[in-house]
Amino acid sequence: MRYGIFSDIHSNLEAFGEVLNAYKNEGIDRYICVGDIVGYGVDARGCIEMIKGLGAGIVCGNHDRASVGLFSTAYFNRIARLAVEWTSEILGEEEKEFLRPLELVIDERDFTVVHGSLHKPGLFYYMTDIPSAKRCFLNMEKGLCFVGHSHIPGVFFMDEDRIDYSMETSIKLKQGVKYIVNVGSVGQPRDNNPLAAYSIFDSEGKTVEIKRISYDIEGAKNKILKSSLPDILGYRLVEGR
Repeated sequence: MRYGIFSDIHSNLEAFGEVLNAYKNEGIDRYICVGDIVGYGVDARGCIEMIKGLGAGIVCGNHDRASVGLFSTAYFNRIARLAVEWTSEILGEEEKEFLRPLELVIDERDFTVVHGSLHKPGLFYYMTDIPSAKRCFLNMEKGLCFVGHSHIPGVFFMDEDRIDYSMETSIKLKQGVKYIVNVGSVGQPRDNNPLAAYSIFDSEGKTVEIKRISYDIEGAKNKILKSSLPDILGYRLVEGR
């Protein structure tokens, strides 16, 4: 099967639309969302409506949970907290009912999906170094796990007891090696590359590709600047940070 696996849409309808258009040429059999459909951008409702049509497997992100009152905003910085509060106000009950039951972890046949880490997934820990990756590896039952949350694409891999990290965008999975793949962010990249990120996993070919695509960044930015969201959420789209 070919899986379209993406994360951290963050209410960016322009970016999400371009990613889905790109997937149309990739022969995707199933879609997987690694969380944070909402937050930061203005089009939470539009992004929820768009993802509903995919029949995707979806795990919840911290913004998804916080926007429906299931995760405390005490864990957020001031800008993120304001974005959560704004998003919660504009979401209708139908959208909230869609977000509330999303699971913290889902298992597909060949891989596991979690937004932050398999180590206490409900606390949404960031995986930014070898020690935090090790805690996730110790909780893995399958050889492959997809994550998001940091908005930075890359892969941790564990061969026996050795853990390494790579920012390669084309990965050939090896027998006996475990992998944690961060697929980056559709709607708010933070690796100094403003292009929307998305990935493809081929379960037969045992390959993972992380791809980038341009979208109407100025349009997404200007929507934020015209809203009551903090301006920085618009300007950071241009810089990819």
